[in-house]
Amino acid sequence: MYPEAYVQFLVQFHAHRDYFECHEILEEFWKETDPGNRLSLWVGLIQTAVGLYHHRRENFRGAEKIFASAHSILQANTDSLLQLGLDAETLLDKVDQCLTAARHRNMFQDINLPITDPGLTERCRQECDHQQVTWLNASDLTNKQLIHRHILRHHSGREEGRIQQKRNI
Repeated sequence: MYPEAYVQFLVQFHAHRDYFECHEILEEFWKETDPGNRLSLWVGLIQTAVGLYHHRRENFRGAEKIFASAHSILQANTDSLLQLGLDAETLLDKVDQCLTAARHRNMFQDINLPITDPGLTERCRQECDHQQVTWLNASDLTNKQLIHRHILRHHSGREEGRIQQKRNI
C-alpha cells in the first residue's frame, strides 16, 4: 500500500534517527516519481528530516530555513499526507515547533511523525525487527558519524581519492 522507500524513510527517521539517510532515501524516490516538482510532498518530508539533521548539528540558521520551507510545502500537501497515513495538522504543528526551537537556538529534540495508520506502524516495526533496531529510538548524540554524516562522508571520499591517486603514481 505504501512505497517501500517511504517505509525505509520512516524506519530511518524513527529508529536509526539517521536524518541524512532519510534525505538520501526519499530524494532518490522523489526523483524517480515526481522529478523537478519542488513542491512535492516528498520534498516536504525530505526537508523535515534535513531540518532535524541541521538542528541536531546546531546549524540553527540552516534548520530555520529548511523547516520554514518544509512547513510551507507540507501545508500545501495535507491531502497527500493523509494518504500516507500521517496526521497533517499534528505534523504541521511539530514542524512549526521545530522551526521555533531552531529560531530560539533551543537544544535539539527528536520528533516522531504522527502516523495514524496502525498497519503502517506495524510494517515499520517489522522492518525494525528485521534490521535489529528499536522503533522510536532516541538519537545517539554521542555518535559523531550520525551527527556529522555529510562532512565525514565528504572527507572520507576525499581521502579515498588521495589514496587512489597515490596508487596510480
